[in-house]
Amino acid sequence: MSGVNLLDTEDIIESILFICRDVKVYKIPTRPSLAGWKAAEWGEQAFMWSGRLRIVESGGLAVLKLEDPNTGEPFANCPYPPPGSSVEPVLDSSRYFVLRIVDEQGRKASVGMGFDERGDAFDFNVALQDHLKRLTAPPSSSSSSSSSSSSKPTEPKRDFSLKEGQTFSISIPGGGKVKEKKKVEGGAGAGAGGGGGMFMLPPPPSGKRRE
Repeated sequence: MSGVNLLDTEDIIESILFICRDVKVYKIPTRPSLAGWKAAEWGEQAFMWSGRLRIVESGGLAVLKLEDPNTGEPFANCPYPPPGSSVEPVLDSSRYFVLRIVDEQGRKASVGMGFDERGDAFDFNVALQDHLKRLTAPPSSSSSSSSSSSSKPTEPKRDFSLKEGQTFSISIPGGGKVKEKKKVEGGAGAGAGGGGGMFMLPPPPSGKRRE
């Protein structure tokens, strides 16, 4: 498999999601059971290739690239479309996985891949999960709501102030309506001596005169 370029993405802008400079690739038998594979059956030192792994994202598609760490020469590529069934964990270890690689003719093969450190395997899993979250995340509605609110026509301000000569009514509970008229300066109804238009109340009835 050495030197086989299974997916050419040289002319596409790429984002690097994950890099590990030391992974090992194993030749594995046909799937032993419906449950899956066990890395213990591969032989930890029986790997057929070791080198660098990069997860590259471009146009919504992630690709696992197995490369020579010094020259960048490709060994194999594993496309990772949703729901991500091309990468499968093994049953007996968190450091080993099965990759389903595909060549340009559509031919598929399964290989084992292992990390020396559990921390690298954990980061590998996180990078794949983050990629899937971005693919399934709903589009943001903030831009559409802001545009709709900005396009809504604004109503003109209305003037509720009384003009000269206009009247208004006030309803008093248990009584009728009191009609008031806007005071015109210098007009009728002003108090004696310019008392600001206050009403003069009649004097209270007088009592009996003291003799």
